[in-house]
Amino acid sequence: MDHLTLIQRIAVSVVPVILAITLHEVAHGYIALRFGDPTAKMLGRLTLNPIKHISLLGTIIVPLLLLLSGTGFIFGWAKPVPVAYKNLRNPKRDMALVALAGPCANLLMALMWAILFKILIVTGYASSRPLLALDLMCAIGILVNVVLAVLNLIPLPPLDGGRVLTGLLPEPASSQFARIEPYGFFILIALLATNVLSVVMMPFVSGLLRFIISAFHLPPVL
Repeated sequence: MDHLTLIQRIAVSVVPVILAITLHEVAHGYIALRFGDPTAKMLGRLTLNPIKHISLLGTIIVPLLLLLSGTGFIFGWAKPVPVAYKNLRNPKRDMALVALAGPCANLLMALMWAILFKILIVTGYASSRPLLALDLMCAIGILVNVVLAVLNLIPLPPLDGGRVLTGLLPEPASSQFARIEPYGFFILIALLATNVLSVVMMPFVSGLLRFIISAFHLPPVL
């Protein structure tokens, strides 16, 4: 995106980032509802209206700073969808499935952006390079969703991967592991600041991106 102005870079990125974060949270709430917890629905969080999900810090400030820094590593978060653990029919198992729904939604969105990208290529639209290049928007959509899926599958509470692992572990190991959650965000920031997070994630991110590029015969723009 080096040839784009700052405003163009933001415009190209904002739709994929907001969609990725919003649909991630809606997926959590929808699966929770299917398993017996209507909390997200009652609070109006089962909506694609991004205003209901946007976090000033996680949805706007952090992704924007990462975009402007040129690190090529963009992620963010929305306001978590509330889930009432005790309302779930099988709380331990269902909570793991609710957590898994978010990363699965991101992987599905990455594939949808890839399909749209392929359509643009086949129709010749991608080669026209409009002002706010839709092909670059598709590429960012793939990248952001792959990064969010991999990030959230890290087995560290309160990330989704941590909650999945909590659901899989037998007691008392499950309860002991869940006690990490109050400190999880600080651990995540420390891993990010020391570049350990990137080192851990990049093999999985790169592998998924290579798979998508190969499967859809996309140009190596990611």
